[in-house]
Amino acid sequence: ESLGSGFVISADGYVVTNNHVISAGQRGAVVESITVTFPDRREFKAKLIGRDVQSDLAVLKIEGTNLPFVRFGDSRQARVGDWVVAIGNPFGLGGSVTAGIISATHRVTGQGGAYDRFLQTDASINRGNSGGPMFDLQGNVIGINSQILSPTGGNVGIGFAIPAEQAKPIVDTL
Repeated sequence: ESLGSGFVISADGYVVTNNHVISAGQRGAVVESITVTFPDRREFKAKLIGRDVQSDLAVLKIEGTNLPFVRFGDSRQARVGDWVVAIGNPFGLGGSVTAGIISATHRVTGQGGAYDRFLQTDASINRGNSGGPMFDLQGNVIGINSQILSPTGGNVGIGFAIPAEQAKPIVDTL
């Protein structure tokens, strides 16, 4: 089992998350099913539509209509010092919201492969936040929470999100 986050991008149930959230946790393990749980505790079985290992993105589909959804914003407009809000499921505590600022744009972490350009934030991102949205103050998704840098495995104020400018074209393709 694994826990992570994601967000709905269309009223008919397309969901974005990180590939590592829906991947098997160890060699030889197989993912048997993916369940999407909403804040109101409704659960949906999800179908994997596509994944891109290099960008660490995945698109899922759940069966539903008139679902609440969010839109991608323009992460190219993000500046150091801008306030952001990160939403996720840290340690299984779903619907957690944290706020912080953008600490850096186009940050290279050495962990992102061909797509190693992240938004860095001090908004708390912990295990389970991966795949969740990072919003600007206008309510647009400008990043997808993806990584932390931590000597202990917990938040120390350095989190990273895949910028929307990088994610959206991959999500559209998937």
